[in-house]
Order: sequence, then structure tokens, then C-alpha cells
Amino acid sequence: MSAPRSLCLLRLSAIGDVSHVVPLVRTLQRHWPQCRLTWVVGRTEYGLVGGLEGVEFIVVDKGEGLIGAARRLRRTLAGRRFEVLLHLQASWRANLLASVISAERRVGFDRARACNGQGWFIDTPLVGPSRVHVLDGFFQFLEVLGLNARELRWQIPVPEAAKLRVEAQVAAAEPFLAISPCSSIRARNFRNWSPQRYAAVADHAYRQRGLSLVLTGGPTEQERAYAQAITAACRAAPVIDLIGQTTLPELLAVLTRACAFVGPDSGPLHLANAVATPVVGLYATSNPQRTGPYCFLDSVADRYPEAIYAAYGRPVSELRWGQRVRQADAMERITVHDVTARLDALLSNSV
Repeated sequence: MSAPRSLCLLRLSAIGDVSHVVPLVRTLQRHWPQCRLTWVVGRTEYGLVGGLEGVEFIVVDKGEGLIGAARRLRRTLAGRRFEVLLHLQASWRANLLASVISAERRVGFDRARACNGQGWFIDTPLVGPSRVHVLDGFFQFLEVLGLNARELRWQIPVPEAAKLRVEAQVAAAEPFLAISPCSSIRARNFRNWSPQRYAAVADHAYRQRGLSLVLTGGPTEQERAYAQAITAACRAAPVIDLIGQTTLPELLAVLTRACAFVGPDSGPLHLANAVATPVVGLYATSNPQRTGPYCFLDSVADRYPEAIYAAYGRPVSELRWGQRVRQADAMERITVHDVTARLDALLSNSV
């Protein structure tokens, strides 16, 4: 098809997935510059991407509840009809919002990926392989429309005030390794490594490369406990603890200044990837080929295949794409050497 006049992207959350949408925006802006872009996004995530130029944002607040948010969106879009809706989130919450967005064409996931009834809210499913990385799956939305180009760049704007605040926070630590030790808190979400092993990696980076440690993450009690445990376990590396002390733009500024990043499958990992900071991802309970750091998949400390086999008695190829491992000790399969070897290789290549 020719370039549409207007296009609405519906992706509310989470931080990592929202960051994956940015290259789609960049591709559309480069190749279909006359197309008017509107993005329906969550309030928290808007704090990350709201500075993107040339995009109209419509912010959805969870605090309004599902019905309240849908009603507000309906009022906001009253009288408007998009040529294309890209329904990029297969959830009931997103489906309800999609139902009040008027569009001539509604693109969503194929049957293999359209969970939570998304298929009822679209008319054009994706084509092509479904066992792909999330970002590759998002690019398939453009391919359905006839746009096969890819702009694999993010360039998420960071306000100058955020840069200045971060400069004051980390100046004494540079050069530094950034570690965001925790993934989001969800039921049976066993993605976190041990504080003692993080500390061992940090001490290695300090002794071998002179890198201080900067800890990043959110303000949860779990992350605060991790920060205290990692700091106590470090024997050599100086530590600056920024957990719970940065906004999303400030976190982006921290990751931009880091020499490397270590962490599990999480939003900060994907933001480090977005700013081209070398990433060592820690993966045993989720599939890095689906959700790994896109530009640094070769540097993942990957124990997922063996953890999958231990949990299900079958290889990855015989299980649902993205099958999670729900064993609390799975991340212990990742050794300190797994991580330091990949970190050393990345840092050697970046010199």
C-alpha cells in the first residue's frame, strides 16, 4: 500500500517493549514523512518517549481504571478516524482501548501471538515467522503495510536538566559499570541474580578495568534491599547507589554515560541497548532470542536452553516460543565467569 495519511500506534507498556516501538517511529518518519503519527501510551512510559519529535501522544492513566480510560480516549478521539491502527499490545486492557479507536485498517498479531482475544479487535494479522525477537515482530507490522525498510535507531531525547543532574551524580564514579539488578515484581518472575554475584562482577570490572559501580533501578523495597546487599558485598569496587533516585530520562542519561551494563531481562537492559551501551544480559528464565538486548544478543549470558530442558524435559524448539522457566533457582545456573568473560570481551571490543 502507499503511505497512509495517518497512523495510530497503540502500545501502552512496558518500558522495554515501548523502547522497541521507537525504531518503528524512526522508520516511519524516514520513509513515510508525510504520515501523521499518533501514539497511545501509558503515563509512566510517556515519561520516557514523550520528547520524540513529530509524534502526537495520547496518554492513558491506569489510575482512571479501564472504563474511565476508554471513555476519556473516546472523547479525545471523537470525530477522528485513522487510516491505520497498529495494535501492538495483546492485552485485554489494550483491546478495550483499541475498540474506541476508529481506523480503516487494524493490524495486529497473528494467531500464534494474538493472545487475550486480540484477534477480535483487528482485521489484518501479521504474516511471517512468529518465533522471532519482539522487535522483529514489531517491524512485521510495517511489512504488512508494504514498508520493508528498517531504521534501527532510537535517539530518544533526554532533557538537558536530566543530563546535568546525572552528571553531578556520577562524575565521581566515571568510568563506571551500570548494574540494574532487578526485574519487575510479578508472580513467579524469577529473573533476578544474587547480590553476591553482582558484587563479584563489579569487583572484577574494577580490578581489571578501573570501573566503579553505579546501581540503577526503581524504588521498590526489593531493589533497595538488593542495593544494600550488593554494596555490602563489594570488596573493591566503589559504589554509587542511584536505585530509586532517577526519572526515566535520568536513567537514560546514566546508561548513556556507562561503559557497560549488566542486568536481567528488564526495562533498563533494553534502554542500555537503545543508547548503544554494551550490554551483558542475564538470561535463564526467559528466552533471549525473543526478549534479549537486540544489538548485543551475542553477549548474553545464556543458560535458558539448559534451564528449559531441566524444567520441561524438552528443548526450546519443541516448546511454545517464549516459554518461561518458573523455577526459583534457575538464575543460579549463570556463573560469575559467564558474565565476566562476556563483559571483558565487550569492553575489549569497545576500546
